[in-house]
Amino acid sequence: MAYAATAGGMKIAAPAAPGVLALQRALVWLVGASGAIVFIEPSPYEIATLLATVAFFATGLRLRLVLMPLVLALVLLNVGYTISAIPLLDQSEVASWIATSWYMAVTVVFFAMVTSEDTAARLDMLRRGLVAGAMVASLSAIAGYFNLVPGGHDLLTLYERARGTFKDPNVLGAFLILPALFALQSVVSDKFAKAFRNVVAFSIMSLAILLAFSRAAWGGLVLTSAFMLALMVLTSRTNAQRSRIIIMAIVAVVLGLALIAVLLSFDSIAEMFKQRASFDQSYDEGRFGRFGRHILGAEMALDLPFGIGPLQFHRFFPEDTHNSYLNAFMSGGWLSGVCYPALVFTTVITGFRHIFVRVPWQRAYLAVFSAFVGTVGESFVIDTDHWRHFWMMLGAMWGMIAAAQAYKDVTIPMESERQSS
Repeated sequence: MAYAATAGGMKIAAPAAPGVLALQRALVWLVGASGAIVFIEPSPYEIATLLATVAFFATGLRLRLVLMPLVLALVLLNVGYTISAIPLLDQSEVASWIATSWYMAVTVVFFAMVTSEDTAARLDMLRRGLVAGAMVASLSAIAGYFNLVPGGHDLLTLYERARGTFKDPNVLGAFLILPALFALQSVVSDKFAKAFRNVVAFSIMSLAILLAFSRAAWGGLVLTSAFMLALMVLTSRTNAQRSRIIIMAIVAVVLGLALIAVLLSFDSIAEMFKQRASFDQSYDEGRFGRFGRHILGAEMALDLPFGIGPLQFHRFFPEDTHNSYLNAFMSGGWLSGVCYPALVFTTVITGFRHIFVRVPWQRAYLAVFSAFVGTVGESFVIDTDHWRHFWMMLGAMWGMIAAAQAYKDVTIPMESERQSS
């Protein structure tokens, strides 16, 4: 919706042409759905996002003043990356990494601008698109793992782990968490027919996450689901709503445990599950293991104001950082190292402050916030700095926060006028 009219000293939404609104919302759906297909370059997500950006700017999109800190942080973050990469730009992979980082920053601003207007409708279309894409990715992963498609096992799995339409099983599992949360919300909140459809969707996505054999995704799904359901209970308007959420959550846990028990009856799944569930992985332990590298890398970062440049960490250590906060220091020096966590944790803190704001899109907000917090935690043990869905959630968070502020500025004076009259 384009902002034109004025009420209570604040600009509010005036409806755009129905055809324009329909086009904009359809493009939001397309971007959400295409985010599940990223095993080719350029991916459908890049094409859909570019198309949506052009269309939105042509049909009406504005940058709110409240989003300027986000823009500034993203610019400084990527300036740090670019400065550190100057001696390495003759390497094609480094130049590509820098270009991707700037592109991700643009997508953040785009999603923030998009979700700050016509918020409820656009978030609903984004939810629908993400769930549709997640179903495609999940069914592909399951079909590949169980060899249900001729030749699909080699294409849709990696190291005997389901990856579906992604390059990496870990990213598949991480991507599916937000759509799974959307489906879970419907299970515990909607009427029977819609809830049952989402039971099926949630089960399929959960199975794909399990078969990706990503410990971070397993823990992420459990923790973010519990966190989101707790927030839903706290923000529910009636005791009946709270009771239903709690009862349905218990049922979901029981059914989930039953599904896991059935799957573990297959020897191949049980063996891989036992291997992946172990906390004594060789690449995690020792002086140069995952956590040892974190300590040694942090010590290096203190002595390197400009870092060592993108994709250079493996020259000093056996593997990459597997820590996005450390990677920001190493890839972009102190400037990026400060800006990245500042941006992320400012978003988390501001997000907590808006949990109880009564807005029409509060349910979607709780799902996105829960998934975002989960990814922020996961960033301590894996490199998430080029995950498309992470930057999508970051932009959506800022857009929803901006929209909530505008909503309060308009509705509170109107309520005060009604009460005084």
